[in-house]
Amino acid sequence: MFKKLCVIGVGLIGGSIAKAARANGLAETIVGFGRTDDVENLQLAVDLNVIDAFYTDIEPAIFAADCVIIATPVAATKNVLQMLKPLWSENTIYSDVGSTKGNVIEAAKSVFGNVPDNFIPAHPIAGAEQSGVKAALVDLFLNKRLIITPLENTNSNTLNKVQQFWENCGALVSIMDVQKHDNILAATSHLPHLLAFALVDMLGQRDEQEEIFNYAAGGFRDFTRIASSDPTMWAAICAANKTELLPLLEQFKNELSKVQNLIETDDYTKLFDLFAYANNARSRFLMLPQNH
Repeated sequence: MFKKLCVIGVGLIGGSIAKAARANGLAETIVGFGRTDDVENLQLAVDLNVIDAFYTDIEPAIFAADCVIIATPVAATKNVLQMLKPLWSENTIYSDVGSTKGNVIEAAKSVFGNVPDNFIPAHPIAGAEQSGVKAALVDLFLNKRLIITPLENTNSNTLNKVQQFWENCGALVSIMDVQKHDNILAATSHLPHLLAFALVDMLGQRDEQEEIFNYAAGGFRDFTRIASSDPTMWAAICAANKTELLPLLEQFKNELSKVQNLIETDDYTKLFDLFAYANNARSRFLMLPQNH
């Protein structure tokens, strides 16, 4: 499909893209680009046969590449685009995997004046708590949602190629408006991560934290699993999607207050109704094809 694929940022997502592309024959050559302080991880990517070669200089990394995928944290997107700008080619497909899209669009506009028609913003809704190329999985995207957020000026042929690439990696591709994407992901991904981080922070601050954690069972482990995610990445996501997150946090505070009030007033009938509704809502979620 591509003669040369360049992955900028060979971590969990970037490494998994490279693995999936290699396993599915989507690129003849796969190279990685990263910072000089990431050489050990990049060399590991070569040793593990995730990529064929790596560079810490952007020019040779993207030379003759017909597809470049930015797989860095969202906060770094603007810097990467600035690096790419003098070398930008109309014959190359550019995309990203950022979990927020509004800030990616704004970054592209600030660098180029408008979003180039061969830059396709995308977001695979897949991940793990581990980071680095050692955590990369060849099937990370298999049967997982992948959202593409094209703009009015997006080149249709380029869009089709990006969609085809992700479908060949096993992803379930959807096309979505940028703002709708950020709103949905704030509710279904960003807010849950915040809640998990906040709960572990609260319990970790308590004097008896060791005893609490010693007796924590599966429910605590399941609910707080995502608090093991990369703090740097998630702080950047909160900054990038602040506009969508703040109203949701306010709404959740109101929901907690409602639960607190029901317990304070011994209204366990309404509390049961709330629990039953939530139970049924989650059952409906689990019935969706990608959640089996």
